[in-house]
Amino acid sequence: MQKQRIFISGVAGFLGSHLADAFLADGHEVIGIDNMIGGYMDNVPAGVEFHQVDCNDFAWLKEHLKGVDIVYHCAATAYEGLSVFSPHMITQNIVTASTAMISAAVANKCRRFVMCSSMARYGTNKIPFTEDLTPKPQDPYGIGKYMSELLLQNLADTHGMEWVVAVPHNIIGPRQKYDDPYRNVASIFINMMLQGRQPYIYGDGTQMRCFSFVSDDVAPLKQMAFDPECNRQVFNIGPDDEFITINDLAVVTARLLNFPLEIKYTKGRPQEVHLANCSADKARSLLAYNPKVKLEEGLQQMIDWIKARGVRPFKYHLELEIVNEKTPDTWSKRLF
Repeated sequence: MQKQRIFISGVAGFLGSHLADAFLADGHEVIGIDNMIGGYMDNVPAGVEFHQVDCNDFAWLKEHLKGVDIVYHCAATAYEGLSVFSPHMITQNIVTASTAMISAAVANKCRRFVMCSSMARYGTNKIPFTEDLTPKPQDPYGIGKYMSELLLQNLADTHGMEWVVAVPHNIIGPRQKYDDPYRNVASIFINMMLQGRQPYIYGDGTQMRCFSFVSDDVAPLKQMAFDPECNRQVFNIGPDDEFITINDLAVVTARLLNFPLEIKYTKGRPQEVHLANCSADKARSLLAYNPKVKLEEGLQQMIDWIKARGVRPFKYHLELEIVNEKTPDTWSKRLF
């Protein structure tokens, strides 16, 4: 395959860094940016042309997307629960940032734009979520993600750029930010238990999710860059089996760590979807999606990586714009 110049936003983050590794291994040129809100510098693979830049910097993007063939927009302040209490910040870093990325890509005649969306787009819908469902996002983050998809489709179709929307969900694995108190439930559980502290669960813990190991998502995401059949398509990426409650996730994590679990329950988060599970049938059919890493194996790899890197205190690095009786105590009182 001819060498391509691939631009990845969020390249110091979890998914972006793994994608960069894969494209570099295939001999492509990778340029990446990150504002470091959700990434670690040591995530950035050697060989990436890295710039610490925010996706909202349209002038910089317009200049530096010259000669880029494919854009992956992985960067996001992916804070579904927090978006109810910091909607301005989340919307700016989802909708406005996506618009800057899309506009710069169109202006530079990039061939294809792959947007990483979120299953938050579906909201409370019948499960499993299929790509043909009408999205019903129920929090500012999901609304922003779906709005960004619509902007991509509108601008790309108007100006002749190919587009793909990927909907990866609940990705876990090494390089995920684990000192963030606002997101990444599996990482939070592991970091707290390794510190000898009991985890908090919002509500009664019967919420259900499926978790996707990052290596299983990279191959289908890579295919979206080149496969003609992927153009103008939306794909769920992630397993639809091992549907598990948050309570059971805590139990499994504690067992792997040999940790004496005594869950602390706290009030539920407003607008949290209770049952969220995406069908992988379309990805199986068109992308040969076949996840190989089961949940326990994935959690063990995360545990090993966090142990090797070292447990860390949680950093309350984002401002709460709205603080009231509905704000989770874990955030307003900094319980982590």
